[in-house]
Parts: sequence; C-alpha cells; structure tokens
Amino acid sequence: MKKTVMLLMLLTVMVALAACGQNNNGNNAASSNAGSSEPASSEPASSEPATSDLSGSFLASGSSALQPLVDQVSKKFMDANKGVSIQVQAGGSGTGLTQVSEGQSQIGNSDVFAEEKLDADKAAELVDHQVAIVGMAAVVNPEVTVDNLTKQQLIDIFTGKVTNWKDVGGNDQKIQIVNRPSSSGTRATFEKYALGQKSEDLQGSIQEDASGTVKKLVGETPGAIGYLALSYLDDSIKTVKYEGIEATVDNIANGTYPVWAYEHMYTKGEPDAAVKAFLDYMVSDEVQNADVVELGYIPASKMQVKRDAAGNITK
Repeated sequence: MKKTVMLLMLLTVMVALAACGQNNNGNNAASSNAGSSEPASSEPASSEPATSDLSGSFLASGSSALQPLVDQVSKKFMDANKGVSIQVQAGGSGTGLTQVSEGQSQIGNSDVFAEEKLDADKAAELVDHQVAIVGMAAVVNPEVTVDNLTKQQLIDIFTGKVTNWKDVGGNDQKIQIVNRPSSSGTRATFEKYALGQKSEDLQGSIQEDASGTVKKLVGETPGAIGYLALSYLDDSIKTVKYEGIEATVDNIANGTYPVWAYEHMYTKGEPDAAVKAFLDYMVSDEVQNADVVELGYIPASKMQVKRDAAGNITK
C-alpha cells in the first residue's frame, strides 16, 4: 500500500515538472519573437483617429454662389471634428445677411458687402470674413449661337429693349430671361459690374432662388439667358464673353474681366470657438489651395487687384 502511494506521488511530481518545462519553452519563444523583426501576430495594431474637443452646432446661410464651397469644406471639417454639426442653406445673400443680423444663423454667406443690403447700424454689428473671390458670367442655352455680348447689349436684354437673339447677332429666336430675385448677391454683383445699373423684373421672365436651378433652366430652355458664378459653369450651358473678354481666373485676377466679387462669411460680433475654427479652416492653405481652386473660386492671394464696397478697383 505504501509503495502504491509513493508511486502516485512520484507520477504527480513528474507531470507538474513537464508542464512547467512546456510553459517555459512557450515564454522563451514569446521572448524570442518580441526581439525579432517579424511580427508576433498577423493582426494589425489598431489605432484611433485623432479627435478634437470642439463641439457645437451652427447654421451658415445665404449666398448660393458660395454654397458649393461651404458645403464641401463643412463636410471635411465635420469629419475631423466629430463634435461639431454644420448646416448649410442657400436663399441669397440678402437672406443670409438678414438671418445673421437677427441671430437666426451664426454665419451669413454673401457675395456683397453687408452695407449693400443692410442699413448702416445693422451692417456695423457684423464682422466680415472674406474667404475667396468669385467670378460671374452671362450664360445661355447651348443652342444659342451668340458667344459674346457687350455691356450695352446685356443692358438692352435685361431691361427688355431687345427680346430676340437676331438683334444681337444670333438666330431669329425669342430671348428667355432666367433671373435671380432682388435678395440675390449674384444678381447684385451682375447688375453692378456687368450692367452698371439695376434691372426690373420683366413680365415673362423666370425668377429662381438658387443658382443650381438657374443653371438647369438655362440649359433646358430654348433661347434662355441667365448669369452664374464660375463655380457653376459646365458643359450643360454656354458661357458668353463680356466685351470680348472671357471669364477666366487669370482675367479676373489681373483686373481685365470686371464681373467678380468677394465671398464673405459674416458673423454678428466675434464668433464662438467652433465657428471661429471653421472660419480659420476656410482660409487655411489646405482649403485655399485645394477646395477653392477645385470648385472654380479664386484664392485672395492670387488677386492682383482689390475692390472696395463702392466698387472701386485698386492695384
């Protein structure tokens, strides 16, 4: 009996020693792998993206000419700042300026200076953040044969003196005006720098709130004419020269082509942290050298001329 008990105890000790030996071998192998250039596992190491502690939500409303840029940049900003929510709406520069002045939005996007749409006291409360330059051009339906219009011809068309394309060198076809409402900064810019005067809303003309809709209607309506920011130009419409000059970035930058404006993002007083960070991002090299150029706007750094609120151009 004693021999049997002794034998069982001996077997138990031997099993324990064997297990320890296997464990040591495994530890040695792990240590060897840790010092090796080969990975211990085929699973990649996980890494969390860097996050920002910015938070808040705000509305940027107004200019439809500026909307494509603000839309694109806001999405990139929100991707990098998960705690921030930005809503972008069009409606026209006048609407954006009114809404930011009354506290309905935190940013008022505008193609014109605030003092052109608001009374002096309200305009003085706003802080101007200029984020780009936008050029604007007359556009026509692709079937219209005219590819150049003088200032006087444009005046005659938009005041109703000329109603047929044959009277400005085109085919015998009725002219269909596609206009923007009076609150539109695009309209204000076009009237100020292309026509040199305001125009009335003519009977039979079409009026649309958004530049995207104007582009669609001009592209689809026989004999149509309208005007758009360069950021909206594509092959669905035909761009018309102004006094023989093309609406190009170079011609705008050197002052040869006169129909352009600053893109403003107004705040009422100084912005909070999230809004300020977004506005700073709008004028960063990353946005100015990529998004601004890609979408057909012009970085302020490329302009060889400047313009004040009265429209005066200086070198």
